[in-house]
Formats: sequence, C-alpha cells, structure tokens
Amino acid sequence: MKDLFSAHSRLYQQARPTYPQELVQSLLTFVPERQFAWDCGAGSGQFTQLLVPYFDQIVATDLSASQLQHAPYFENVSYQVQTAESNSFPAQCFDLITVAQAIHWFDFDAFYAQVRRTLKPDGVFAVVGYGLLQVNEPQLNDAIQKLYSVTLKNFWDAERHYIDEGYQTIPFPFQEIEMPAFKIQLQWSFQQFINYLHTWSAVKHYMEQNGIDPIDQIESLYVDDQLLNIEFPVLLRVGKLE
Repeated sequence: MKDLFSAHSRLYQQARPTYPQELVQSLLTFVPERQFAWDCGAGSGQFTQLLVPYFDQIVATDLSASQLQHAPYFENVSYQVQTAESNSFPAQCFDLITVAQAIHWFDFDAFYAQVRRTLKPDGVFAVVGYGLLQVNEPQLNDAIQKLYSVTLKNFWDAERHYIDEGYQTIPFPFQEIEMPAFKIQLQWSFQQFINYLHTWSAVKHYMEQNGIDPIDQIESLYVDDQLLNIEFPVLLRVGKLE
C-alpha cells in the first residue's frame, strides 16, 4: 500500500469531500448486526465518522500515523496504524468492512484475504470512492478537465485508472449487492475548491518534478465570492462473502 498523503495530512483532512448520509443509510440496510466495523485506509476519518452513530465499536486503520492524528475523536473509535494487507484482528469479528477512496492503493489479493478472514459470515464489505468533480462554472469546469487530463496526464500514479473506471475494473470476488447511484453535492468557496485540488497526488508529483504549482492556472480564473456548486460521482461496490 502506498502512502502519498502523510505530508499533507491537515490539508487532506480539511479539504476532502464528505460522503452523503443517504449512502450510509442505504448500506446499513444490508448489515444485520452493528457491533463492530472496520474502516480500512481511513485517512483522517472522512468515512469513519459517518459510521460512528451506528456501531458499538469501530476500528479505523491507516498506513499513515500523521493522517490518523488529524481524525476526529469519538469514544467508540480506535485509530490504529496498520496496513490493509496485514493486521492483528481476530477471525470473523466484523459486521462491516469499508474502504473509502483507498482500495486502488492496496494489494488486492492480500487485502481480500484479510476481508475473508475477519468478516462475519453475514457481514458486508463496501468499497466507496468518488470520481472527478464537476463545477457549475463552465470556464472553471473546462480548466479542471484540462488540468486533470492534459497537464497532469503523466503525473498520476498508475493505480488512478481504477478511479477513472469507476471501480468497475477492480477485482471483486464477492457476492455483489446492487446499490443505487449516489452523488456528493457540496457548496464550496473558491479557496476550498483550490485547497481540494492541492490534495491531488498528481499535483504533488508535478510540483516535485517541475518546481511550479499547476494549480496557479486555475487560481487565475477566480470568479467571485459566490459559492461554487460542486458535484462528485460516488463509486460504490458492495458485497458479501461467497
């Protein structure tokens, strides 16, 4: 599993989008018991915190101690530095295992072996993520597309293609549950929007190689103080043990 985000943990925690509550509610209809959940690759807890009201105990793991240090405190959440592919959890202990915007970095075979080992026989496994954002300002939206597909084309890690393909091409050896489609819909200030772009791993790679910030060309398009309507498509694969 790669660690690309420790150096910008605070920015990541502040700037990354949150998932819709409707997604969690829909997912929970398939989870018969709600004693113990594992949020793997939890980062700074964007998805973990959505599970808090519904489970007795949650363990949130990540490769990055720095990311976990920026996650919010909850009495029923234990944050632990552990990799996705190797952990110390007992067999058949989890009612729900989730991975949000992280599975494309994992060794699939090794991680799935842990899912099969630790998930209860009637437990649920959910892979969640989000694709490229859309903005309601046409000029800004065109600039995002150019930044993503042209300027940063050769700076994305190879695993990014799984996001572009909507997680439909990841191996998923589970009994799949059909889920409705969801979107993340937000209103951001221009600065929030710029902060989010600075969390892209390809931006980090570009700056390291070229010594300039590719986001500057976006910042020059500053529109006004009005909030931007932002939309992300939600990526979702949900299943049970076969």
